Amino acid sequence: MFRIALFLTAAALLTGCVSRPVGDFGRAQPSVLHDSVMPAIGNFAAKQRREPVSGFNQTDQEREMHDRTWRFLVAAHGKDWMFDGTVELQRTRIGRAKDHTYLPDRYYDWLKRTQYQSSRTRYSTVGRHIAADLDTLPTTFASICAVQEVDRQRRIALAELGGLEDKVALDVAARRTENEWHIDWFVRALTYRYESYSYALDHLLVETPHEQSMGVDEALRRLQPWVARANRGDFCSGSSPQGQGGGFAIPSRFQTMVIDSEVVAQK
Repeated sequence: MFRIALFLTAAALLTGCVSRPVGDFGRAQPSVLHDSVMPAIGNFAAKQRREPVSGFNQTDQEREMHDRTWRFLVAAHGKDWMFDGTVELQRTRIGRAKDHTYLPDRYYDWLKRTQYQSSRTRYSTVGRHIAADLDTLPTTFASICAVQEVDRQRRIALAELGGLEDKVALDVAARRTENEWHIDWFVRALTYRYESYSYALDHLLVETPHEQSMGVDEALRRLQPWVARANRGDFCSGSSPQGQGGGFAIPSRFQTMVIDSEVVAQK
């Protein structure tokens, strides 16, 4: 069985089908290859690397979290900058984590290569991408909070119930580690998106300055508190991060921009 699964995965890699299928709002869609075959191979590989691998079935909450965070790990609108194939190998644990090596210039490079009829459209593109993130962050944070609560309930049940096999305790600890690793990955991905958008806006301001940049800057200022909250591990406060203290605050580019006062003579 394992050899068959390995063959199917190898075939998917060769035909370019390793990317996970997605549906509305970038949420993952069911797939035997991606939901069963590749994770089975990945769990085997993880055990060989002596990483924790839980034998528990996924709860509804855990499945929901994985589906909702997926769109932040890849971007269907920009495959050339969000590494969808590499990310799927990382998600299924077939390959090691590589997201910490990503540089924030890829999004801007993708925008620069994409042909638009108007240079203003690049600002609109960045604005739409940030807006899509903002629209889905509340439910994504809620799904992470629900998983953290499941892990808490598991620990309580394990402590109160006696006579369970040692393997149960090992599975509880392993699943908690797996969930924590996935949440940490989401935090890195969200931070990476923010840094990529910021890098793109800074360079667009120099390359093709337009008034549309102010709307993108405002969208980034709305996204920043979510990034700060994720980095604090605050997924369960149940309120909008706007106006909350803590984290890092980045002033508007138009508050810190040095105005060019040079007078250019008209010919």
